[in-house]
Amino acid sequence: MIYLPQFSQMSKLYKNLLRPLLFKFPTESVHDLGINSLRIGLASGIAQKYARKHFCSDEFAGIERFGLKFSNPVGIAAGFDKNGIVVNQLASLGFGFVEVGTVTYKPQQGNKKPRLFRLPEDGALINRLGFNNHGTPRVIERLRKIERSCVLGVNIGKNKDVPNEEAVENYLKSFDLAFKVADYIAVNVSSPNTPNLRQLQQAESLESLLGALQKRNIELGQEAEGAGGLLERDASATGKPLLVKIAPDLSESEIEEIVDTVIRLKLSGIIATNTTIDRSGLTTGAGELEKIGDGGLSGRPLTLMSNEVIRQIYKYSKGNCPIIGVGGVFTAEDAFDKIAAGACLIQAYTGFVYHGISFASDLNRGLYKFLNRRGFANIDEAIGSESK
Repeated sequence: MIYLPQFSQMSKLYKNLLRPLLFKFPTESVHDLGINSLRIGLASGIAQKYARKHFCSDEFAGIERFGLKFSNPVGIAAGFDKNGIVVNQLASLGFGFVEVGTVTYKPQQGNKKPRLFRLPEDGALINRLGFNNHGTPRVIERLRKIERSCVLGVNIGKNKDVPNEEAVENYLKSFDLAFKVADYIAVNVSSPNTPNLRQLQQAESLESLLGALQKRNIELGQEAEGAGGLLERDASATGKPLLVKIAPDLSESEIEEIVDTVIRLKLSGIIATNTTIDRSGLTTGAGELEKIGDGGLSGRPLTLMSNEVIRQIYKYSKGNCPIIGVGGVFTAEDAFDKIAAGACLIQAYTGFVYHGISFASDLNRGLYKFLNRRGFANIDEAIGSESK
């Protein structure tokens, strides 16, 4: 059994005592410690049930997005639990969905360490991890063995040594495996840490990749329906919800082209956004940034950039493309701003790092109160409200 202090004290305890101590150690080492602490500390069903009593609530009473039912709109973004080790543990902390990955078909060590850095003055992280993961076959086998307590997304990417000309086949290998266990599948074409990956966001390349994945998605859905639902999660004849994750560093015309592709291919939505390569406006000094080097920037500096991309997706899709908003979500107001811009679900990662284990619970409760204060009867009424 784990001991938890009074709920109202948790954020203060983490902010004032635990976080300053943890931030003295290398960022990736602390991340690995956090994963192992969750894995061990919340390993049993009893411990998870105890945690759910503190962190999970029913303010949203379940919401439906692209055919799936979510207990709440706040999820953990891909990158935190790359290998699907702590899915139920994260759900017991109040996350309504967990996106595992990014996974690649073949295992990868990722880039040379150090490769994950904190920017405390900016409330940010920089990472150049490079899709370090155990490989799709091993991760999917692990996920098959757990009885999940939340919606599960699997985020798939391309192996570093696979040229873009062969990317479709590489993605399809991961997709075939992910289809067996995922509630939805996200296609990552926007990480800045795999050479040339972002070129796959260009119209012709994206059309080829997403078209092939959606074709396979429909085929596998039809097979599953014909087999009488032998898979862990039944798929309809149209397959599993398929989404694409895009970068914040796109022009408006590029976003418009992506929206057009997603709608024509009848994908389920867009995840906006991944990390940015932009370094403008940071408080962290130029010398420190130069020492850190390349990588994707996440956290507070990304907030307005991702909101703008969400607005443009909502605009060009006329509100007909579900959007998962991610990038710089630290507070309930941050979450609301993304919903008002057009997002129907929210993801976070860096905010969780900076705020600790009560983060998802705080965010859900705060968002519910924020919606009520703004006069919205439910979250659906607020989606895209700043554009209506």
